Amino acid sequence: MDGHLPLIARSPLFRGIEPDEIEAMLGCLDVRQRHIPKGDALLRVGDVTTSMGLVLEGSVRLEREDYWGNRAILASFGPGQSFAEVYACEPDLPLDINVVAAEDALVMLMDLRRITTMCPSSCAFHARLIRNLLGCVARRTHALTRKIEHTSKRTTRAKLLSYLSDQAKAAGSNRFSIPFDRQELADYLSVDRSAMCAELSRMRKEGIMDYRKNEFELKEGSAL
Repeated sequence: MDGHLPLIARSPLFRGIEPDEIEAMLGCLDVRQRHIPKGDALLRVGDVTTSMGLVLEGSVRLEREDYWGNRAILASFGPGQSFAEVYACEPDLPLDINVVAAEDALVMLMDLRRITTMCPSSCAFHARLIRNLLGCVARRTHALTRKIEHTSKRTTRAKLLSYLSDQAKAAGSNRFSIPFDRQELADYLSVDRSAMCAELSRMRKEGIMDYRKNEFELKEGSAL
């Protein structure tokens, strides 16, 4: 775990806790590492868990499939980001999503019961960890609310502009990259891939944006 300690220390879950204190805390949290090959699922619909995860390498996604196998991507998490907190908080609540490796991934799993219950050694920063956990859950709720905002737009163009605008604001720049390829972006926004690509092409010709693969640049002027 030593090689990933700087990343763990920068993660929102351990914000405000010193690296040497984190190292001591990891021993209290029943930490395990799991390698997940690309495309494999760490957790599936119907599973129950008391563990939340933190991505150390690669990325994972929350995905849902309907009866006919159509995929919807709910969220994507990269190094330093946590996932499955909500389900681990309520172990009697079966998962209604799959947690899948978007690329080869290494994750750190922590027993949430060890976080929400003060450990016998009374770690000085355990209370801070609990506050950080609540912050992670709040941010996750906000992110899902934003996804609903994107997908509730009436047109494919409006959905794209809503999502890309959010990404630009998060990056603090009109140039940014997104964690999706074209099919994944279509699955995230719940639109047809061909129609989405055609709309992107039209917006490029209109000078609204430029892009190359998953890198985008938003231009000045009206997009509607």
